[in-house]
Amino acid sequence: MPSYRAPTDDVSFLLNDVFGIEKYGNLPGFSDLSPDMLEAILSEGAKLCEEVLAPLNLSGDKEGCTRHADGRVTTPKGFKEAYDAYTGGGWVGLSADPEYGGQGLPYTVGAIMNEFASSANMAFSMYPGLTMGAIAALHTHASDEIKRTYLPKMIEGPWSGTMNLTEPHCGTDLGLIKTKAVPQSDGSYKISGTKIFISAGEQDLTENIIHLVLARIEGAPEGVKGISLFVVPKFMVNADGSLGARNAVACGSIEHKMGIHGNATCVMNYDGATGWLVGAENKGLNAMFVMMNEARLGVAIQGLAQSEVAYQNAVAYAKDRIQGRSLTGAKEPAKAADPIIVHPDVRRTLLTIRAFNEAARALVLWTALKSDVAHRSDDEKARKEADDHLGLMTPVLKGVLTDLGFDNAVKAQQMFGGHGYVEEWGMSQFVRDARIAMIYEGANGIQAMDLVGRKLPRDGGRAVMTFFNEVQGFIKANEGNEALKPLLAPLAKSLGHLQQATMWFMQNAMAKPDNAGAGATDYMHLFGLVAMGYMWAMQAKVATEKLAAGANGSTERMNTKLVTARFFMERMLPETGAHLARISTGSDAIMALPAEAF
Repeated sequence: MPSYRAPTDDVSFLLNDVFGIEKYGNLPGFSDLSPDMLEAILSEGAKLCEEVLAPLNLSGDKEGCTRHADGRVTTPKGFKEAYDAYTGGGWVGLSADPEYGGQGLPYTVGAIMNEFASSANMAFSMYPGLTMGAIAALHTHASDEIKRTYLPKMIEGPWSGTMNLTEPHCGTDLGLIKTKAVPQSDGSYKISGTKIFISAGEQDLTENIIHLVLARIEGAPEGVKGISLFVVPKFMVNADGSLGARNAVACGSIEHKMGIHGNATCVMNYDGATGWLVGAENKGLNAMFVMMNEARLGVAIQGLAQSEVAYQNAVAYAKDRIQGRSLTGAKEPAKAADPIIVHPDVRRTLLTIRAFNEAARALVLWTALKSDVAHRSDDEKARKEADDHLGLMTPVLKGVLTDLGFDNAVKAQQMFGGHGYVEEWGMSQFVRDARIAMIYEGANGIQAMDLVGRKLPRDGGRAVMTFFNEVQGFIKANEGNEALKPLLAPLAKSLGHLQQATMWFMQNAMAKPDNAGAGATDYMHLFGLVAMGYMWAMQAKVATEKLAAGANGSTERMNTKLVTARFFMERMLPETGAHLARISTGSDAIMALPAEAF
């Protein structure tokens, strides 16, 4: 049976030593987050994920969810008790507004818990994860009355939330939405239509489910300009906060999927269900994008999370499995063979995953801290810079971390040989669960196009130039550090590749847009590699400083950091050259064949 141990030491290193969380003490939520409190949160969160959620992962995958004849959906055995433990610990409201019962802690802390929970049990983590996204959307755009009605119970945990966008005929192109909303004399709307792929659309974990639904008000403009957002509860809420009659929304079926079997993915039928407008008419995408952007960061974390748990189990197996002898002579001559971790190709595979995990985690926390600045700082300039960063990095995080997270789950499965293909070892589940993260919340090709087509030129390229300047500034500031030179030289070279690719788009994509489309995915991964390279340079700088100061008991961990950083720079970062070469070929060969030739 697979196991999981939350990487609390690495998180502490990143927050305390690399990013200096104490620098954010002037922001709401951070001032309450003492080092002791942070350590307690990490410890308790890890304990819940390791001891309660992880043991249900394999069994939940095997059992899956069941839809009954009356439309009810039951989740796997143990999920209800685990959900009660999760909500009872206040984890849903960790970063939510204290005015509605939340703890008001930084979003960054919630992102950490998201990783731990997703590694332990990705299917389970989606239930509270979607609720937190719905809370954010309502808190930002809903009226005070709607907030008072729904947020306290959602934050406490008895009520959950969902996101209803996709319809049978439209996914990415939301302008094709057909679900309609008919205004009523009391200010409510009657919502009718069918939504598909609705995660947690029906379940037995909570007493009420609060659906956020995109629909078109009768007479609204066509396309995305005519979409509005509505809150539609499963059960109506009485004036005193108690639950009333069942609303006209029901689960028509659940999908039988490749993975995340423990999460109910539903077809939801709205048959004149009562809903209330969230935000302004025809501005639904503005409101839903709060949830979508939070969900995209959450999905990026899922990619990292599956890579991390798959890595942990692959390492344990590689140390235990004996097969063949070391190329340099037997390492354990008393045994019939050596453990496979002695083989260079096994080590290459494991180091590739580890180097990604630790850079990706840094990238997630760096961006999460920017999110806290964007939403909590009273410095307008700081908020704007942080918001620029979020806009630029969200598609990179979502696309790169989920692409490579899936690749790494496959690499980890490979370590098991034939055993990796057998369900009882659990490695195939990590592969199957990781696969969806590349697809939902905007397929990764769309993320790449969003990056190249919208985020790069936004505000005259202000965000990307800020990133370039920051990385260049770090390289220049540390060019005299002999210990860092072997890392800074490849980082500078790859940053040059990214700058060349950016300039190539500026010169070749305006007149010929297919050039942007043809190179978008390569550009996204080129950007991701440079960003992770920057994260490794930052970590290596701190590691060398700690070692020079005596390391205070962390000598082995810091030396491991430096070796892993070196591996990333030598073995992974050079791929930026290949991405640049592909981008520079343009779209001619890609677009040359007529459709019928495929």
